[in-house]
Amino acid sequence: MSILNTAVGEALPPFVKPSITREQLRLYADASGDHNPIHLDEAAARRVGLDSVIAHGMLNMAFLGQFLEQQIAGIPGAFLAQFSVRYVSMVRLGDTITCEGTVKARTSDDEGEAVTVECRAQNQRGEKVTLGEAVLSLPLAKKTEREVQA
Repeated sequence: MSILNTAVGEALPPFVKPSITREQLRLYADASGDHNPIHLDEAAARRVGLDSVIAHGMLNMAFLGQFLEQQIAGIPGAFLAQFSVRYVSMVRLGDTITCEGTVKARTSDDEGEAVTVECRAQNQRGEKVTLGEAVLSLPLAKKTEREVQA
């Protein structure tokens, strides 16, 4: 199914990330510069009342970003125009994150179409961890010279 022909109210194909690992958190900390100990150090996480380290919120946002980019992959000129999220629960080691979304609205003009997607990431227990909304910009399909002359 392509976002090009997904109706308002329709679900998009889900995107599943493998289980969160310590190595993934370390790599994300290095890439982002966010070395907050609650993401990397078990003892530090326990000192602030957590049962273990937790994933970076921005890592979960990145998962939703991957989900959205997957929806427009292969559509020349399409891009993620707006994106906002709200973190609603923590992601822990071993969690498997599934990103899902529904087309909320479609608007078009002379330039193309804007598709608003309500999206969410949830863990393997079905608990929502990140909620978001995005606008995907899709260019108008260019007509061939033959179609214009017809």
